[in-house]
Amino acid sequence: MEFDAVVLAGGGSTRFGGVDKAMLVLDGMSLLDRVLTATAGAASTVVVGPVRTTYRDVDWTVEDPPSGGPVAGLAAGLAFGTAPVVVVVSCDLPWITVEDVTALVAGLGDRDGFGLRDTDGQEQQLAAAYRRTALAQAIQDVGDPRDKSVRRTLAGLDLAWTDPTHAGNDVDTWSDLDD
Repeated sequence: MEFDAVVLAGGGSTRFGGVDKAMLVLDGMSLLDRVLTATAGAASTVVVGPVRTTYRDVDWTVEDPPSGGPVAGLAAGLAFGTAPVVVVVSCDLPWITVEDVTALVAGLGDRDGFGLRDTDGQEQQLAAAYRRTALAQAIQDVGDPRDKSVRRTLAGLDLAWTDPTHAGNDVDTWSDLDD
């Protein structure tokens, strides 16, 4: 099934002291490039955040106004592409693979979304495949997306989740890179 990718890479990285988390290097590759590798099968890819050097060509956008949070980033990213399925991935998921993305799209079924759980069982809304129409409607329903909660925004969607997996582990602190 054809899908577009929206990669969120605009956060302030406050727990990293302002270091650009997207450009942190793990095993010789930036976290952003690792996510872009996993989503390489997308019909279109847009990165929401400041333009950076990446290993492949992608579209770039920022939320309006900037620093509006992940829901505002999703709203900005949905303006790109036309595929009926959108894979949303934050740039801090360095262990996600092409196979994981393929499984998310294939596992969608009749649901609004299908996402990864991290190894602690936490549902990762920013590591999921969504039906474009359902995601767009959820964002429209919150009105101004600036500083809105992702969990609350997506709470009305019919979502399912994988079993806990390392692919769903995100990098929020320096020690998370050691996992």
